[in-house]
Amino acid sequence: MIKIYNTLTGHLDDFKPLKENEVSMYVCGPTVYNYIHIGNARPAIFFDTVRRYLEYRGYKVNYVQNFTDVDDKMINKANIENVSIKEIAERYIKAYFEDTSKINLKEEGMIRPKATENINEMIEIIQSLVDKGYAYESNGDVYFEVKKYRDGYGELSKQNIEDLESGARIDVNEIKRDALDFALWKSSKPNEPSWDSPWGKGRPGWHIECSAMSRKYLGNSFDIHGGGLDLIFPHHENEMAQSKCGCGGTFARYWMHNGYININGEKMSKSSGSFILLRDILKHFEGRVIRLFVL
Repeated sequence: MIKIYNTLTGHLDDFKPLKENEVSMYVCGPTVYNYIHIGNARPAIFFDTVRRYLEYRGYKVNYVQNFTDVDDKMINKANIENVSIKEIAERYIKAYFEDTSKINLKEEGMIRPKATENINEMIEIIQSLVDKGYAYESNGDVYFEVKKYRDGYGELSKQNIEDLESGARIDVNEIKRDALDFALWKSSKPNEPSWDSPWGKGRPGWHIECSAMSRKYLGNSFDIHGGGLDLIFPHHENEMAQSKCGCGGTFARYWMHNGYININGEKMSKSSGSFILLRDILKHFEGRVIRLFVL
């Protein structure tokens, strides 16, 4: 029997997939606005190893890992360089494969969707949330109303809604009903990519993309959802809330989260400036050595 430490339950749980001899697994992939650092490589390596182990144990693994190719960081990068966001995405997706090809990731049979290829699927879920009363439109933006899901919100991150409310604040120019509400759709702004929607031109919020892509390829209920510890809240918490409310099903049954790679005692991140690019460390060490070190 395989046991998985499940973030959702906080226990080692016996692993029983929905379908006999078959595992469905969705892992949050990179936002492609820069080269990946070795902290970004950790979930890629870890969940590739999980996949390989499950296959070794005789399971067919349906493995989906996305590319986030539209978000604030990408828009800023494109505007600074005066190029399209598509050009930024294509450049760094190409670089991602150049770098990860050297650390022995198994690409065969992988499904790697892009957020911009699944806008209609996102709009469908958002419309369902609006129709069911879990979301509302405000000046062209659409927000998930967290208090409508009071009984379930915080289940994954082990936080209660009262504590979250006490630590939240709402700016004077905010147009949402509550500080905890999160964006599903953002209205169009100058120098940003946009798509048509029932609420006017705009673009999706970050969280909705993974709900749409996991549903498209794995269904409303699937076995394993993975990512780094930093994604538990708010990203995965929000994913679970909007998927359960908008699509039904159990969404992910097992949640797996890898830890950080630290540098100078702090989590490696591009925003802090404390990171080592994978392509730079590959100049000094062979890819399989890096893979073993990370594992």
